[in-house]
Amino acid sequence: MTRRIRFNAFAMNCVAHQSPGLWRHPEDQSSRYTDLRYWTELAKLLERGRFDGLFLADVLGTYDVYGGNHDAALRQGAQVPVSDPLLLASAMAAVTEHLGFGITAGTAFEHPYPFARRLSTLDHLTNGRIGWNVVTGYLPSAARNMGEDDQLQHDDRYDHADEYLEVLYKLWETSWEDDAVVRDRTTGVYTDPSKVHPIEHEGKHFTVPGIHISEPSPQRTPVIFQAGASPRGVRFAAENAEAIFVGAPTKAILKDTVARIRNELTKVGRDPYSARIYTLLTIITDRTPELAQAKLEDYRSYASSEGALVFTSGWMGIDLSGYRADEPIGNVESNAIQSAVASFRQADEKGGEWTVGDIAEWAGIGGLGPIVVGSGAEVADELQEWVAETDVDGFNLAYAVTPGTFEDIVEHVIPELTRRGAYQSDYEAGTLRNKLFGRGDRLPLEHRGRSFDRIRTAG
Repeated sequence: MTRRIRFNAFAMNCVAHQSPGLWRHPEDQSSRYTDLRYWTELAKLLERGRFDGLFLADVLGTYDVYGGNHDAALRQGAQVPVSDPLLLASAMAAVTEHLGFGITAGTAFEHPYPFARRLSTLDHLTNGRIGWNVVTGYLPSAARNMGEDDQLQHDDRYDHADEYLEVLYKLWETSWEDDAVVRDRTTGVYTDPSKVHPIEHEGKHFTVPGIHISEPSPQRTPVIFQAGASPRGVRFAAENAEAIFVGAPTKAILKDTVARIRNELTKVGRDPYSARIYTLLTIITDRTPELAQAKLEDYRSYASSEGALVFTSGWMGIDLSGYRADEPIGNVESNAIQSAVASFRQADEKGGEWTVGDIAEWAGIGGLGPIVVGSGAEVADELQEWVAETDVDGFNLAYAVTPGTFEDIVEHVIPELTRRGAYQSDYEAGTLRNKLFGRGDRLPLEHRGRSFDRIRTAG
């Protein structure tokens, strides 16, 4: 049987997301990010292409590792200025029926109690199409602006996030019984108080004694997205995530990463395919291979090496401004994204080590993910090879220019994949969770989040 390939669109409420410098391209519309019509038009385009969802990244600080300040990030528009992604979802949901929305929000600086209500609200307003991308934070600038000297150490951030999610699961899954809201006009009772329960959470980081103040939304818990690839991050993802985002420059590295995640899912008692795994990738396509290649060269002429190094310095926790272009990155231990460092160490299949110049060229379009170039048929061939060789479920698609990159995919690639039976011909009904898995709206019983519900019921 031909395996179905899944797509997410990867974007951010800013100008330069993963392809610094491309905002200057005459066809790029990313500078319209403050215009709500830009986002509603993009949502309708992605739904026409039957994408699983729009995955919106976010940061709460500036990329100021490069050069020791934020000047280069500001010059390049490198994820600054940036606006809140959560406020986009309800407007995009109003013009679509099926498209999901994966919203990035961190666990470091907002208390889980008000955050629980915000996500429940969005899940109600989107009729169950919300996912939450759980991030623990990595930019020191965000920590400083919240009154801290730096982010917590890498593994400590995940320990903190474990309790953060415990609070959320208790609020979302255990506080309100399914039939708590009765809306009885005769008796005048809206909610049966006996069926709403305080969560009585007392932990190392949080004390939350009371009830969730929102009634259960269609999914209760939004679909949990996660992108950690370090050993601690993979364990956290295996315990919590339903959609896992990874990045790998080669198929060999991706195959190992996917196998490691599937194995970790098994270790925590979940089915190894109970989470969808998407890998970062950028597609450049057109009617012919020649036109696609010409398009790539055109895009490269706008790419910014400085912007690429601003991003990679932040991702890796290393100030690359002090390195020569021909200098190897060396062995690096970082408090930022450890998987970024590890990927570059392994990326040269001949055993060589990447230089700073190699990094700048690679990350100029699409961030740390690879680029697939060709006609619709050629791209479809390549994507099917990636899936067959790595066991990945789908692709988190970055753009070179927006919305043009997504328009090209919808026009040239998706019809070819659909013709081959390798892409969904229509959406599943119901919530985002049901569309992804066809197993209903709730977290499955074996998921960590449902364990708190079982404990309350047993008590």
